[in-house]
Amino acid sequence: MTLLRTQLGTTLRGHRLRQRRTLRDVSGAARVSLGYLSEVERGQKEASSELLASICDALDVELADLLAEVSLGLRGEDGRLRPLVPAGAPEQPVEEASAVAEQPAAEPALALVGGSARAATRPGGAVSLAA
Repeated sequence: MTLLRTQLGTTLRGHRLRQRRTLRDVSGAARVSLGYLSEVERGQKEASSELLASICDALDVELADLLAEVSLGLRGEDGRLRPLVPAGAPEQPVEEASAVAEQPAAEPALALVGGSARAATRPGGAVSLAA
């Protein structure tokens, strides 16, 4: 079972490494400390939506694309969602975990409407949430 922050960090690190960029370069462009970015990439810190948007902007990756990639990473080889483990929660027995994985994936409750993810980080960039 994978934590969301772990999958986010792994995906961000993958983008950075494919671009052959250093933590120092990306942290400077994103205006976040090198140490904090490192902790986000290692899945040790929960990144806020503002921080994720800033990192995505520095990596020239759309936030929506990052989240879609993370979503795919959370799915197993069979395309089913793997259950997330809350921090500090005991792991489920294998029978319970497979029962959870057999349930159909729920549709997202909220969606970004109007404008790109990067537009939300710029002055005047309006993004609204639709249920």
